[in-house]
Amino acid sequence: MKLHFRTMGAGAPLIVLHGLLGSLDNWQPLGRRFAEHFKVFAVDLRNHGQSPHSDDVSYEAMAADLDEFMRTHGLTRAHLLGHSMGGKVAMRFALRHPDRVERLVVVDISPRAYPPRHARTLAALLALDLHTFQRREELDAELAKSVDDAEVRQFLLKNAGRDAQGGFRWKANLRGLWESYERLTAAVTSQTPCDRPALFVRGEKSDFVPAADNDLIRQLFPQAEFCAIAGAGHWVQADQPEVFYASALEFLLPRKNTFAP
Repeated sequence: MKLHFRTMGAGAPLIVLHGLLGSLDNWQPLGRRFAEHFKVFAVDLRNHGQSPHSDDVSYEAMAADLDEFMRTHGLTRAHLLGHSMGGKVAMRFALRHPDRVERLVVVDISPRAYPPRHARTLAALLALDLHTFQRREELDAELAKSVDDAEVRQFLLKNAGRDAQGGFRWKANLRGLWESYERLTAAVTSQTPCDRPALFVRGEKSDFVPAADNDLIRQLFPQAEFCAIAGAGHWVQADQPEVFYASALEFLLPRKNTFAP
């Protein structure tokens, strides 16, 4: 699958993967910061942004897309940074191909299985009949009946684009994500751990990665380090961008980095 992407900067490759219902656009501000040190590849995962849609939304499929992406762009190895769903994709890839990962940054997600906490959100979006709306403010008002948080609504409605007739359309494959949502809640497992340097960042106000998950994470990633960022919820990079950037950069640029592209 040919994934949509943007590149910024020069140097060792850093591939950035967004979360569920996100896109590479979510990472543009921080991507420009990271581009001061790396060649950043911000990617739209399948069924998101401008990448193709597919009925297969499994982590195995998305990790295979990442494998194809790296081969297409001649990337022997790369740093990986993934948030939420993108973090699980990065974990799945690292466990399959540890020799092709230099350093791994996983943001506010654990390899364990999760309850269907986003099912209500997907259902609320699917319930919107886009053909009946003319303005984005109308969409927001209708979605507010199901989603209270204005910032969350703004994030979700970035998935609503304009069609050729000037109406609204969904960029993300909402129906496919809804029908296969159980696959996205599944655990990432492996018989063989990934012995690559890994940083697991969580938001202090988020409940996605409790301290009890540290043992599970270290079973799969023995070199895992942990960082909790004060004042941040699940969208750590948006809530505390400066602290997140400094923490990730310190990990990705250690004093002795053996990176060889």
